[in-house]
Amino acid sequence: MSEFAAMKNQNFGTLAIHGGQEPDPSTGAVMPPIYQTSTYVQTAPGQHKGYEYSRTLNPTRHALEKALASIELGSHGLAFGSGLAAVDACMKLLKPGDEVISCSDLYGGTYRQFVKIYEPFGIQFHFVDMDSSEQVASLVNERTAMIWVETPTNPMLNVIDIPAMATIAQAADALLVVDNTFATPYLQQPLTLGADIVLHSATKYLGGHSDVVLGALVVKNDDLAARLAFIQNATGAICGPMDSFLVLRGIKTLHVRMDRHMSNAKALVAHLNEHPAVEKVFYPGLESHPGHALATRQMRGYGGMISFVVKGDNHEDAVSVVSALKVFTLAESLGGVESLAGHPASMTHASIPKAQREATGVTDGLIRLSVGIEDIQDLLHDVDSSLSVLL
Repeated sequence: MSEFAAMKNQNFGTLAIHGGQEPDPSTGAVMPPIYQTSTYVQTAPGQHKGYEYSRTLNPTRHALEKALASIELGSHGLAFGSGLAAVDACMKLLKPGDEVISCSDLYGGTYRQFVKIYEPFGIQFHFVDMDSSEQVASLVNERTAMIWVETPTNPMLNVIDIPAMATIAQAADALLVVDNTFATPYLQQPLTLGADIVLHSATKYLGGHSDVVLGALVVKNDDLAARLAFIQNATGAICGPMDSFLVLRGIKTLHVRMDRHMSNAKALVAHLNEHPAVEKVFYPGLESHPGHALATRQMRGYGGMISFVVKGDNHEDAVSVVSALKVFTLAESLGGVESLAGHPASMTHASIPKAQREATGVTDGLIRLSVGIEDIQDLLHDVDSSLSVLL
């Protein structure tokens, strides 16, 4: 294990660059090479250098998996072809008759997989507002096998108490999975707060440049890691070596990018909060946010995601605003260096029934911003210009 593997959060920058990584032993290359190969020579049947077939293990993916484990302070990382492939691997830990308690405000793709793929296989899902630990605990029974948490949530940016959910999960002998995509390991390390599995859509902040699709899981329990590694190999939803290399490169600048994402988000939030065309702003850094105190306690910072409702909260005005943006790009996804804007009701969360998504706050007038690292004055001007269509 690398000497950096035991580093604490205050040394995150060094950990992001060096954690789990050593120079390539064959060449001394500082960055792990892209091993674009499917198979490896064996000196005799079953005798090899640790690699036999790239679905099972590839040196570039292995380097990424070690880095992922390092920055999440876990012992095992597993990389997948997408964030939803990582979600799928978690679901394959379950069996028919098992029950999952999930936060009600969550990524639409995760909801779609739960309801459309796994409910027909006999797994029952309970979607609940996790502001109340008592409400979550009331749903626990002998069939509860997993508690699923996003925090901050997508797109309402609710903050969920990870230690409280861990206490409930441990009492139920259930697994606690935390989707840490919005916070990143720089701002929050759920394994240290009681989670069993940490999930990332590494497509987002870990990759950071909108040029790769990749998912990740990190655990600290050897038996759980072995079960997930078996699923990863047996079902084959792996990422390729080039994608692994791109996320490895992204991780090395994660802390620098996140600091800029957050400073820009803070300035935009202050501006939007006073804007006459904006009805409400959702951001954990606002003292008025119901999860502000918890976010301050549980996270290192408040992140680079903002959601807000346009005045009047209607579909047409929200679409007019996002369509008028010039620096912000109207597109799916988040977490890249460029600023992105989305209309969750018709984009990322369209797969959730209207009544259900509106009950969580995802109304037709909601806009989600992934704040990039451009010059803040340009972002402020762009938002002002787009909102002016409503004035």
